[in-house]
Amino acid sequence: MAKSLMEYFNREDRLGVLATSAKSGEVDCAYFGSPRMIDESTVVVTLGDNKTLANLKQNPHACYFIMEPGKSIMEWKGLRIYLKMIKYETQGETLEAMKKAIAERAGEAAAKMMQAAVTFSVSGLRPLADFGQGWENSI
Repeated sequence: MAKSLMEYFNREDRLGVLATSAKSGEVDCAYFGSPRMIDESTVVVTLGDNKTLANLKQNPHACYFIMEPGKSIMEWKGLRIYLKMIKYETQGETLEAMKKAIAERAGEAAAKMMQAAVTFSVSGLRPLADFGQGWENSI
């Protein structure tokens, strides 16, 4: 039976890639372990003052890509989670809570780099490889 989306997304042992693009179309991607799904349609991530945040300020659309190796390429698992930024906060409870969690997992230095809490709505889900199956079969 497939895991729930939130259970899969919030696993501690996973990394994913967040892809963004500037208004000009210039693409960036960066790996993250900190995104958290707070309900089945909302994701929060903390960001430093970096290209990802700069892109999101220009273009609110992004994709978070999670991939897990399998024994063969056809057995790999993962998801493409399409996102739209709702807001970003440079202070407040959400940012402080996320920084605290990052400090516990990755240390104080990592937490101090975080400058914004970004909230996204989930706008779509696709499996790692789209062979006409639903995303539920991909995790």
